[in-house]
Amino acid sequence: MNIPDHVNAHWIATLGDDQLVAADVQLHGDFQALEAAEKFRMGEQYVLLRSPPPLVNAWIRWSLVDNEARERGLVVRHPR
Repeated sequence: MNIPDHVNAHWIATLGDDQLVAADVQLHGDFQALEAAEKFRMGEQYVLLRSPPPLVNAWIRWSLVDNEARERGLVVRHPR
């Protein structure tokens, strides 16, 4: 799936339920990888909103999609 750099409500509204779930899984994976690296780097000093912009942006992108999935009542299973 081609996910734009700037996820917004207009783009999200164009997605069907299956596409929204796929986007959620992909964006969550991207966020989780960046977050794990930052947590390793910062240790106990890790604070999400004080993290580098790429990590915060990954969280925002995923959060927007995740919120829409919840609003639609979709269940998204993230691989571990």
